Amino acid sequence: GTIAGETSRAYDETFTLTYVSGRTVGIGAYLVRLGQRTIQKGTNAPILLTGYSALNSLMGREVYTSNLQLGGTKVMYNNGVTHQCVRNDLEGVQAMLNWISYVPARKGTPLPVSRLTLGDKIERSVDFNPLELGLSEFDPRLYLTGQETESKEGESSSWTSGFFDRGSFTEYLAGWAKTVVVGRARLGGIPMGVIISETRTVEAKTPADPATPDSQERVWQQAGQVWFPDSAYKTSQAISDFNKEELPLMLFANWRGFSGGQRDMFDEVLKFGSFIVDELVKYEQPIFVYIPPTGQLRGGAWVVVDPTINAEVMEMYADDNARGNVLEPPGAVSIKFRQKDVLAAMKRIDPVIKNLYEKLKEVEPSSDEAAILKADIKAREVKLLPVYQQIAIDFADLHDRPGRMTAKGVIREVVPWKSSRVYFYNRLRRRLAEDEVAQRLIDAGDSINKLSEAREQLKELSEECGAKWNDDISVYNWLMSDEGKAQVGECIANVVGSSVVSQVMKLGHQDPNAVLKGLMGLITELKSQGKIEESDALVQKLRAGVTLLN
Repeated sequence: GTIAGETSRAYDETFTLTYVSGRTVGIGAYLVRLGQRTIQKGTNAPILLTGYSALNSLMGREVYTSNLQLGGTKVMYNNGVTHQCVRNDLEGVQAMLNWISYVPARKGTPLPVSRLTLGDKIERSVDFNPLELGLSEFDPRLYLTGQETESKEGESSSWTSGFFDRGSFTEYLAGWAKTVVVGRARLGGIPMGVIISETRTVEAKTPADPATPDSQERVWQQAGQVWFPDSAYKTSQAISDFNKEELPLMLFANWRGFSGGQRDMFDEVLKFGSFIVDELVKYEQPIFVYIPPTGQLRGGAWVVVDPTINAEVMEMYADDNARGNVLEPPGAVSIKFRQKDVLAAMKRIDPVIKNLYEKLKEVEPSSDEAAILKADIKAREVKLLPVYQQIAIDFADLHDRPGRMTAKGVIREVVPWKSSRVYFYNRLRRRLAEDEVAQRLIDAGDSINKLSEAREQLKELSEECGAKWNDDISVYNWLMSDEGKAQVGECIANVVGSSVVSQVMKLGHQDPNAVLKGLMGLITELKSQGKIEESDALVQKLRAGVTLLN
């Protein structure tokens, strides 16, 4: 119990990682899960609560044939307990070192910045674009990694660049909840957590249990761009891990919503979806929510990644070909522009229908001519209805575009996909440097309690020094310059001084004599430590203060 409690606390307090290289039974299996991050060897390394022979004895018959049936990678990798599988111990050590390379050396220290691989650079465009390449269906991981093209005989291989540094993306939890892809990557050498939705339909499986003769393997399809109970839980788990590792988060938002069928509601999709919000509220590092090209964000999916959830750290952006709204255009039209509204618009706009209605007024309502005119009107309405509905859908689509999202203030800025790498690299550098200084201001005294308040103080200071607050490169260069560091240091010293004055005044209101005794004690202590100059200076300041008051 003590070990389990310490392991659970360690996950919150430091970086925990478990490599399962052999059989892990009972409390060992719980320790694996309590440490959360798990790498499992594929052969002879099951994670078990009870061995197969003990279970067979308990049931009185031969049901299971090996421990791998109970806790091998086919079970633990596919249910999200194991994050990564390896074939042997050498790969296991390499996987551990690779994972550790994304994490700061100690809690609260700067992120480890790595060199870029040969042939890659920070200042480059993102060339993989499904719209330009004419791809209707593709692996969303290509957004992150780019696309390697195999070389033909006599030709060198080519690479269509992706968002992150070449070769830096490592996927985790790949066997579980496949409608969401999570992993770690580097942007300009800076490690980040990354989450992106799968756009293709995937297959989910539940194995048959040999202990239950009637059970069968269940296979079903899960649509892309949709959060299911398992993928919502996977998303919240990944966000929690990234936060504990103090990684900034890049969330490529491309979801149409949550699955809300009876089975999914029974499987607690509502609960796991709310876990995403819970983890975002706790997040302390920068979060960039970005709707990529061909991507869309709708309904309940928008609710759980909206930047107002944690406005101190979250920002939302969109590509100029992205879409976002509560409803998709056909849904909005079906509610806002029903058939009776369409027919009224035809009567108001279409000259043919207007002319027919004018003629209808001039004839007897019960005459044959009136019946013919009504039939002509009906035929005209049927002919025009698809056109008007399509125009209405296109009009509704205009409200879903990035320009409108910017005007409504729901996204911070439109960032074209091609230049997104350079933009977010500069934005990330600035946010990391800015938040580090802002946190120092918060820690310096009681007058500043939020990152937003500290940023306002920094904004005033930067503008006094000529740095453009809306220019990420300008602000970063100022914060990193000797002049900027000196100005920030002076500002922090002033905040500390003001905080001490405020605390002394507060104590003075409570017990003036205690404050006086404290000052006398400080003078005595300074003299006993041989700090005569400091003691005399304090006495002189007290005398000057008394003279000024008199």
